[in-house]
Amino acid sequence: MRPLLLLAVAFSAVGCVERRMTIRSNPSNALVILDGQEIGFTPVSVPFNYYGVRQIKLVKDGYETKIINQHVTAPWYQKPGIDFVSEVLIPWRIRDERDYGLGEQEYTLQPKMLVPQDQLLQRAEEVRTAAHNPPPRALERAKVDESALPPPPPLVREVLPAGGVE
Repeated sequence: MRPLLLLAVAFSAVGCVERRMTIRSNPSNALVILDGQEIGFTPVSVPFNYYGVRQIKLVKDGYETKIINQHVTAPWYQKPGIDFVSEVLIPWRIRDERDYGLGEQEYTLQPKMLVPQDQLLQRAEEVRTAAHNPPPRALERAKVDESALPPPPPLVREVLPAGGVE
């Protein structure tokens, strides 16, 4: 009975790899959308299950939305073949922590370029005027030579008997 208990305890102590990524931005407090799911506001940490390209979208009022395709590379102990050993056989936990948005890969948000209202209204008026007054060449192209069109089909009238409907 004791060897069985020791074996059960040994297998329950088998480790695994814990993966966690932290995303930061400058300025902070930007909404983070990771692979299409909102996960919180920067700085934010979240566990992850797989490596590869992850899409990070940062959204903040008054700033341009930033989309980053972040490559999350697997460490050597997570390469195929070795990953079984690190996930199942090693009797302790391995922590893989990633920090994105600082240092060389700083996620800096750019302020939105606000167009003054008078310029915006002027542009709208220009577009409206152009739509109502097309250039003369456009009108020439729109004209159709009616002599080249086939004649309309003859009008067919059904003659009913003199008493109305049959």
